[in-house]
Amino acid sequence: MQLIRLLLASVLLMSLVPAHADQASTKRLTELLQRAETLTGRFSQLSLDGSGTQLQETSGEMALKRPGQFRWHTDEPMEQLLVSDGKKVWLYDPDLEQVTIQTLDQRLTHTPALLLSGDVSAISENFEVSHKEAGSVVDFTLTPKAKDTLFDNLRLSFRDGVINDMQLVDGVGQRTNILFQGVELNTPIEADRFRFEIPEGTDVITE
Repeated sequence: MQLIRLLLASVLLMSLVPAHADQASTKRLTELLQRAETLTGRFSQLSLDGSGTQLQETSGEMALKRPGQFRWHTDEPMEQLLVSDGKKVWLYDPDLEQVTIQTLDQRLTHTPALLLSGDVSAISENFEVSHKEAGSVVDFTLTPKAKDTLFDNLRLSFRDGVINDMQLVDGVGQRTNILFQGVELNTPIEADRFRFEIPEGTDVITE
């Protein structure tokens, strides 16, 4: 679950027009998300504690495909791989030679990876949404309606209709920021990118 919490990012600092009503914001976000049947690109990720002290900095590669399929690979020296085929999720740590497998359940639908690749029709059920626009940039703030989610506040920023960055803030004030680079929409992705073959000798944990 820790890696899933790290699928997020920071919002651009700028002068923005007042936030729109929740219904209009949800519709605008849904429209932007639905443009991307697939997403590929790289990311840089920074985690900070409540005082702003840096906890971790990583980078890697992502690929996402609707509905609910994603591959999130963090580069060495802190390599991890998170893969979903839309039904199961594998979290693989090659250093520990360990993989954790769990069902893609409702709790995971509150995470950013599935927000970008999952069923957008559930957004209004799961989040209060507001947004602000400035030129080609649209910023969204999402607050979970449920009390047992992995974050208290999520912000997404789109530039020219493409996801640019995200920020997650959890209950103790820890922030995880992600900046996306070289993002491409709707390029073909092979199906086997969203399947994980467990290496021989790997410890398997099922949740």
